[in-house]
Amino acid sequence: MTYRTALTATGAAVLVLLAGAGPVQAQSVGERSGVNSLLGVSPSTDDFVRTVALSDMFEIQSAKLAQERSMDASVKAFADRMLKDHQATTAQLKEAIAGRAGIAAPPAVLDQSHETKLNQLRNLKGLGFDRQYRTEQIAAHEDAVSLFTRYSEGKEDQALRDFATHALPTLTEHLRMARALPITHD
Repeated sequence: MTYRTALTATGAAVLVLLAGAGPVQAQSVGERSGVNSLLGVSPSTDDFVRTVALSDMFEIQSAKLAQERSMDASVKAFADRMLKDHQATTAQLKEAIAGRAGIAAPPAVLDQSHETKLNQLRNLKGLGFDRQYRTEQIAAHEDAVSLFTRYSEGKEDQALRDFATHALPTLTEHLRMARALPITHD
């Protein structure tokens, strides 16, 4: 058995075990637990919309914190870009789902996981803030690239697949930029 086969079998077993747990805040267990990402499974439309909305809210709020708390010009410039781009993505998502039946409305407030991350950032300043912000940005954009790639390759809603495909190069650039952020001040 190859590593990939074992990983797939393990992921499938986890998915079967978690399936009985029921949905939490309207997100599937496979998406919430990361099993879908591990297996390369395309998210459902509702999972995609919910996850994009939460991610954008976190990006916008954490960018505003970075503008206030960072001491590094490159971190502030990155935060400015995140604020602008994720506000645009939020508007594009709303436009893509506006007035369409059968698609759940995106959440209006952060979930507990994102709120916890934001609170951790609120408790930091200076170099400690910059390091944690960089770490959060890399993780968030790795997740976003995976999510948008998987959705764009799926078979669900064409308008949202087009949205995902269009946004993917920008998110990939965000990930590259986050990885290039300095981890120490000059």
